[in-house]
Amino acid sequence: QVQLVESGGGLVQPGGSLSLSCAVSGSSFLANTMGWYRQAPGKQRELVATITSTGRTDYSDSVKARFTISRDNAKNTVYLQMNSLKPEDTAVYYCNAEVWVVGAPGEYDYWGQGTQVTVSS
Repeated sequence: QVQLVESGGGLVQPGGSLSLSCAVSGSSFLANTMGWYRQAPGKQRELVATITSTGRTDYSDSVKARFTISRDNAKNTVYLQMNSLKPEDTAVYYCNAEVWVVGAPGEYDYWGQGTQVTVSS
């Protein structure tokens, strides 16, 4: 049993900052690539950023230079620091982790519950 718990969403004004976190818990597992996705009303889910277990990062062009993804492997936690927020960043943000559970045949994708980020004046 693996679960991801997100925190840090909220309401922020344009140009402001917000930080999200997502902690992975389970009995015996290894979290590989972790990332953040977002979905706005009426739109498809889109990739925001990912980070591998060794720290390699990838960002959507729309958030480059504004968002920073990081992780703490000891805490099994991934973070997303969001700066210079724009109204178009408004969405539900979902944490994702590729997890190998010890004893399982392969990796599985796990998702957080989602946290609302609203950028509005």
